[in-house]
Amino acid sequence: MDEKLQIRKVLKGDHSAFGYFVDTYQDMAVTIAYRVCGNMQDAEDIVQDSFVKAFHNLHTFKSDSKFSTWFYRIVYNTAITEIRSASHNVQYVDYEQMGLADSYADFDTLGQIEEDEKKELLNMALEKMPRDESLILTFFYLEENSVKDITKITGLTESNIKVKLHRARKRMYELMTELMKR
Repeated sequence: MDEKLQIRKVLKGDHSAFGYFVDTYQDMAVTIAYRVCGNMQDAEDIVQDSFVKAFHNLHTFKSDSKFSTWFYRIVYNTAITEIRSASHNVQYVDYEQMGLADSYADFDTLGQIEEDEKKELLNMALEKMPRDESLILTFFYLEENSVKDITKITGLTESNIKVKLHRARKRMYELMTELMKR
């Protein structure tokens, strides 16, 4: 569905049209918030606050960027504000919350087990990484944002994003190699 049309509907008073954005971006927003704060309960609260902020400030959205970039910036800033004001505990990431659909048919049990093992290894590696690196990998690979989009979302420079992405890839490789040996 055309996001610009949905935005126009919301701005004209059809508040239920905002549900499209909640359905489309909720899972990745929770992932982003979790990567920043490290606590699933807090991440869900941050995302809820972010949707409220986005709804109330939708009139300020400029179509020069994607809605997702604008919204993820809100999520990121809200999460940063939250972690500066409170301490957080780390919890397990549920990849179904991240919107990663099963890639095998229901009858493919062996394939499903292998896929679950890969997700578990990936989760373990992401948990061991510094939060900023796991967040950059999430933006770049899971959400498929460009370096420029990540720059808009985080406020970091393009060269800083590239350096962090390089370091994160290297660390991910090392962690995955270590985990695969076990």
